[in-house]
Amino acid sequence: MNNKEEQPRDLKERTKEFALRIVRLYAAVPKTTEAQVIGKQVLRSVTSIGAHYREATRSRSNAEFISKVEGGLLELEETGCWLELLSDAEIVPSDRLTSLQDEVEQLTAILVTCVKNTKQRKEKR
Repeated sequence: MNNKEEQPRDLKERTKEFALRIVRLYAAVPKTTEAQVIGKQVLRSVTSIGAHYREATRSRSNAEFISKVEGGLLELEETGCWLELLSDAEIVPSDRLTSLQDEVEQLTAILVTCVKNTKQRKEKR
């Protein structure tokens, strides 16, 4: 299997693992109303990231691929926002969120690169 075929599988796994990390985080947040509301929001957004990427891998055109990946980027941005709120509201200790926030940044960089590369390939045609 070449790198091009391996990369989507790896990113599918990576986005799923990221979602699972947030699922485990949510299980540990306090049962207060504000913690549960923010926790559910981050669950919704993080689980959409991988779903958007999986949809993108089945896209029928470059435009559809770009649209789906950009949808995942929006969900990543939202996930980062909810993680910041969990930290800033002192619901979850900020040191527990550092690696999750770092993963948001890394996944954002990867997905932005996917979009840029696809747009460049599209322009060369």
